[in-house]
Amino acid sequence: MSGTTVTGTAVTEAGEPEPTLTVDELAARAGVTVRTIRFYGTRGLLPPPVIGPRRVGHYGPEHLARLALIEELQHQGMTLAAIERYLEQLPPDVNAQDLAIHRALVATWAPDAPEEMPRAELERRAGRPLGDEDLDRLAAMDVLARTDAEGTFRVDPGLLRLGVRLLDVPIAHETILASRTVLVEHTRSAAQELTRLFRDEVWGPYRERESDPEHVAAMKSLSAHMQPLVIQALVTAFQRSLREELRAAFRAE
Repeated sequence: MSGTTVTGTAVTEAGEPEPTLTVDELAARAGVTVRTIRFYGTRGLLPPPVIGPRRVGHYGPEHLARLALIEELQHQGMTLAAIERYLEQLPPDVNAQDLAIHRALVATWAPDAPEEMPRAELERRAGRPLGDEDLDRLAAMDVLARTDAEGTFRVDPGLLRLGVRLLDVPIAHETILASRTVLVEHTRSAAQELTRLFRDEVWGPYRERESDPEHVAAMKSLSAHMQPLVIQALVTAFQRSLREELRAAFRAE
């Protein structure tokens, strides 16, 4: 694969880091076995590695992000067959950052409980030192919050990895705050409208027709299981809309 070098790191023509991890290194980084990686490859859950010199396969950030997403989907109770269907619905050009966003949103189906940890533990999990500006940006993204105990933070484990990745994106602190406000307002509006539709068009008519308590309980259970599907639909629609808007904006310039 041809590429250029930026600050000592090989990148592809699309600007993505070149695959540089061996299968053993990928397994160690992802916390899985080599056998698991090969099994996922045969099932189509992982794209094949880039074959380098001496026929050695090399893996990149997308493979690592896919393994993290698969782990999260399994944590939510999805079978391998369901995970295959989920991954098949992703755009063919999905990259590591897109996969990280999917993982963060999947984690919101059953959010991890916030954890309190000292700065040293936070930096260990982040995999890098965190300056005061980094902490301010993570707080703006709701990844963490300072506690009354000095040097201790309340951290959302499900958002930490994504938040740390965004630290390297050159966005001003004020822009992050403004973006968060936009996302919160519009996602709350979407949630309210979807809830209204379900209540008025599905739940209300069903209760009027059905008097059996067991059937009513089954419908309640169905509504709970629909939440992941709705979130996935929202993520996919948002990604497509954002991609179209960005293309239009830069084409105009």
